[in-house]
Amino acid sequence: MLYFIKNLYLLTFIFTSFITFSQTFEESEFNCFSILVAKEATVDGSVMLAHNEDDWGNRVVNWYTVPRETQHLQKDSIQLRRGHKIAQIQNTNSYLWLEIPELEFSDSYINEYGIVIASDACRSREDKPELVNGGIGYWLRRLLIERAKTAREAVEIAGKLVETIGYVSSGRTYCIADSQETWMLSVVQGKHWVAQRIPDKHVAIIPNYYTITNVDLTDSANFLGSKDLVEYAVKREWYNPEMDGAFNFRKAYSNQNNLQNIGNKARLWVSINALSKKQYAIDDEFPFSFVPKKKLLLEDLFSVLRNHYEGTEFELSNKNKTTNPHHQKIMSVCSSTNQYGFVAQLRNWMPSVVGNVLWIAPKRPCTQAFIPIYLGISSLPDQLAVSDFKTALAEHFIKIDDFKAYSKKHRYLLFDKKAKQIDENYEYLIREQQERTLKFEKKLLKRQHRFEKKISRCYRNNPKLAKKKVSNYSKKQLERAIKNTQ
Repeated sequence: MLYFIKNLYLLTFIFTSFITFSQTFEESEFNCFSILVAKEATVDGSVMLAHNEDDWGNRVVNWYTVPRETQHLQKDSIQLRRGHKIAQIQNTNSYLWLEIPELEFSDSYINEYGIVIASDACRSREDKPELVNGGIGYWLRRLLIERAKTAREAVEIAGKLVETIGYVSSGRTYCIADSQETWMLSVVQGKHWVAQRIPDKHVAIIPNYYTITNVDLTDSANFLGSKDLVEYAVKREWYNPEMDGAFNFRKAYSNQNNLQNIGNKARLWVSINALSKKQYAIDDEFPFSFVPKKKLLLEDLFSVLRNHYEGTEFELSNKNKTTNPHHQKIMSVCSSTNQYGFVAQLRNWMPSVVGNVLWIAPKRPCTQAFIPIYLGISSLPDQLAVSDFKTALAEHFIKIDDFKAYSKKHRYLLFDKKAKQIDENYEYLIREQQERTLKFEKKLLKRQHRFEKKISRCYRNNPKLAKKKVSNYSKKQLERAIKNTQ
């Protein structure tokens, strides 16, 4: 009887949550997923940022290496998408850029200082935003990656931009990390924002709603944000100090339906339980961050980014044997809309060119290996972009009328094609593909330490040669991964 009641409760919870989910699922708001791992929560002391980029429709990912620019003039300016102009600085950083054309909030970056930025949509309840000349959206993360030398500096720059111009989207959380710190920066449409540093021994996970709760702006080592964050919430009647107790940013500023969305709650729940010693029920209050049950390896994060609720009551696929898990209505971490997944591994005890690496799984993590792309890479294999980086920026928002013609010969489509082929016959093809993928991935992980030790030694004597070797190695692994799709 107890078992029946428990399962009846679960089915009722799923059904009511699904109604809310269905009302907003087609709005493309429920995109992306991130994990931030602070330096004392990993086996080797590296900071890690894991991210799945989810976007609807036919998409292609362009990969660019953007060099440092040192010739900007004082009169130079940047014109934002909606018209506002910002003064350019003289020197801008070099970086690796993953671009998804047409989309405003889908690009990811890592710059020469090892700062990584990705983001997750988080709908706010703001309906009276204050914007200057249309506000800032697409350019926010790009300006941070071009200008910042630390994750904290990136947060501070972002805060000033949001307070000055206003943020254009309903809401979003930017995940920002370097080799020392990890931050979540949550922005609200208009001029309000808050950021929290993940404690050094902790892991923080975010789907597509705000996860920052209690805020202490007097603790500037761990919190930054709008000075009137609480006062504004009181003014809008989102927070009543007498009735609500301590201020909770998540509850005050979130779109309230978004907080109950099953696609958000289930992804966060299954991922926390995969990494935390304490196990939570689906309707529990989840912590902003937690100490993992063991110090984490890259493979632990790869596994979460590949998750389809295996072993839980939300599992559709019977352990990948009978049904394609990407067809389920409750969005999983690894989903049909994945365009790429990555885990950034950031380490300050090695030269930056080899100490900072993006392990990237093009298209879908469950069908592709995570490939190491070191920060020292100077160029990328041919046909991983449709143009050069300057043209890409100028044409980023031009509508693609003929996707087939636009992406002709683009090698990213090989990964896309492989994922779609497996989806068509998932139960018969996935096991062989995963065995092949994991075998390749294990070889890469096994040779990592030896390769990096060799490059670090080379860098001390000949930095130019070390960078060349890192670049050649990264390109070679990418080419091998492309070959494995055929």
